[in-house]
Amino acid sequence: MSTVRIAAAAAHFGRDLEFDLARIGKLIADARQEGAAVLVLPDAALGGYLADLRHPDPGALPPALKPDAPAILEVARLAAGMVVCLGYCEDGGDERYNAAVCVSGDGVLGRHRKVHLPAGETTAYTPGDRFEAFDTPAGRIGMLIDYDKTFPESARSLALDGAEILACLSAWPTSVTDRAPRMPQDRQAKLFDLYDQARAAENQVVLASSNQTGSMGRMRFLGQAKVVGPGGDILARTWSKAGLAVAELDVAAEIDRARRVLHHLGERRPDTYREGPS
Repeated sequence: MSTVRIAAAAAHFGRDLEFDLARIGKLIADARQEGAAVLVLPDAALGGYLADLRHPDPGALPPALKPDAPAILEVARLAAGMVVCLGYCEDGGDERYNAAVCVSGDGVLGRHRKVHLPAGETTAYTPGDRFEAFDTPAGRIGMLIDYDKTFPESARSLALDGAEILACLSAWPTSVTDRAPRMPQDRQAKLFDLYDQARAAENQVVLASSNQTGSMGRMRFLGQAKVVGPGGDILARTWSKAGLAVAELDVAAEIDRARRVLHHLGERRPDTYREGPS
């Protein structure tokens, strides 16, 4: 039996990279004090998210960082022996990507570019084109960003690629069109939890879900960071407040137990599934 502590953060990040790096450093220190081997930070932890999802201002977009930007290398240095996943806006030359990177003191372990872009994001970002899991000292991890987890195929692709832990990095806001007076009643708050639990349960994997808190322009973020077991049960959560959700478990043993009788990946019937229109 080999247990690992996994932490998912709920925190606010904005355009000031020095502030963001200081907050990331504090969260890494807090996670290290909790004994965490894995820390999942929110989407846009370096540079903040869009201020308006429906009509992003081209002149007020997050700073675009090269994949080997000094800020990313600094997070790797701070991570040391910990595995840390975080989101940022990637400078791809002529294109910008809503991106995530997973690092440790040894360098970059894995990368992901958000594949599924909601309508407003298409004016700010170019979509990615793949889902790939990668090996880390804490196990095989796959990353999803925001809207990616709305689509079952995203998490399933990573699970089929051997991911044991899904790191879901978000800057997920309350409903843009029909905001509820209280956050727990907001439609997006309910969906955020539903997707986290469903993606873990249907693939029988561990899921660590981070999210931004606070506000950015017209956006108000949900928080609700959590760690979910392979049965879909929430093992730890922050609710709407900033902080860390930390859970300790034997990832391989819990996955084996979940798949002992019903093995969802092994019992699929892909020959019967329709692709549908693209």
